[in-house]
Order: sequence, then structure tokens, then C-alpha cells
Amino acid sequence: MNKSHITKMVLLVLTTISFMAALYLIFFYVPTELSMGVVQRIFYFHVPVAWIALLSYVVIFVSSIMYLRKRSKTWDTVAIAAAEIGFIFTTAFLVTGSIWAKPAWGVWWTWSPRLTSALVLWFIYVAYLTIRAYTQGDDRKARFSSAVAIIGFIDIPIVILSISLWRTQHPSALIFEGGLTPPMLLTLQICILAFTLLYVLILIQSIQINRSILKVRDLRRLKEMNEG
Repeated sequence: MNKSHITKMVLLVLTTISFMAALYLIFFYVPTELSMGVVQRIFYFHVPVAWIALLSYVVIFVSSIMYLRKRSKTWDTVAIAAAEIGFIFTTAFLVTGSIWAKPAWGVWWTWSPRLTSALVLWFIYVAYLTIRAYTQGDDRKARFSSAVAIIGFIDIPIVILSISLWRTQHPSALIFEGGLTPPMLLTLQICILAFTLLYVLILIQSIQINRSILKVRDLRRLKEMNEG
């Protein structure tokens, strides 16, 4: 059993324990919020997936800069793995937000700064993955997608600060303003930990899969060259 396999097994165990604890806290421990009722419990899913959506883009941003500096396929592999996962979590970010908005505001969607900037982030992910899918040439593909990732990073602080810079229906950052009771804060922290562990586990697995794909592709090209 190699070191990578042990690391993944440890992460899997920790992730499983964290999610079991999170689900218990959400449905059996944390009190029901007075104004919104049981629907408020989606908060404990919505905030962690939003955190992962932003974290994943930071990983893409850093990896893209490092690729352009070093031209290493390793950094490009990390970037594409993070983009694939980040797109899924950004979609979940928007979906859970809409589900929460319907009973809270009476509509599925409102063009508030937070929701609009989050939707822009989703389109940036789409643009990144589209370039990865349709641009010819590995280096060209990596350079173009890296440029999109770096330029698109400007949306991240907008998403984070939107509820502070503009008046909006979206709730303020309660976790930083003392707006949560101790049980609510504990539950949210465990949920964020669980989703972060899950993200790291999936990211490691995705990076390894992408490396294997690259190796197979290189071997195929070498075979074609030898046969030619």
C-alpha cells in the first residue's frame, strides 16, 4: 500500500465521520430557526458548497499562474481537476440558493449582487471548461484557459464582498457578525469541515485520473510516431 493510497483512505475515513456528524447536527441537534423554520437548515449545505466553489477557483487561479511561470503539466493538471469539481459545486451553490430563496423571498431568483456575481462565476467556469474541451494543442489549451482563469478571478472578491458593498436581500455574513447561536455555529463549522475534506479527497483522485489520462495519451502518441 503506497503513501497516496494511505492518504486517500485516511481522508475517506475522516470525510465519512465528518459527514455523519454534520448530518446528525443538522437534523437532530441544531435548533430550528424561528423566522424561516425548517427550510433554514439548507443553510448548512448552501454555505459549505459556496465555500468550496470559491476555494476551488482560488486553486485554479494559483495553478494557472504557476503553469504560465513554469510550463509544468502538473500545475495544469491541478487546474483542470479543480475546475471540474468547482463547476459542480458552483452549480450546487446556485441551486441550493434558489431553493432557499423561494420560501424566504417568495421567488426562485432575484438579481441581487450576490446572486448575479455567483452566476457570473458559474459562466466563468463554463468558459474555462469550454476552452479546455475545444481548443487544439495541449500548450495552447493550457495557456488560453489559464488566461481566462486569471482574468476571471476578479469576480471572486466581488462575490465575497457583494453583501457588504451593496444593499441586498441576501443575508449578511452571519458567521462573522455573531448572528449565529453556538449550536448553529458549531453545526456550520462541522459542515464546512466535512465538505472541505470531501473536496480535498475528490481533488486528489481527479488529479491522479487526469495524470493517468495524460500518460495514456503520451503513450498513444509515441506508439503512433513509432508506427509512422
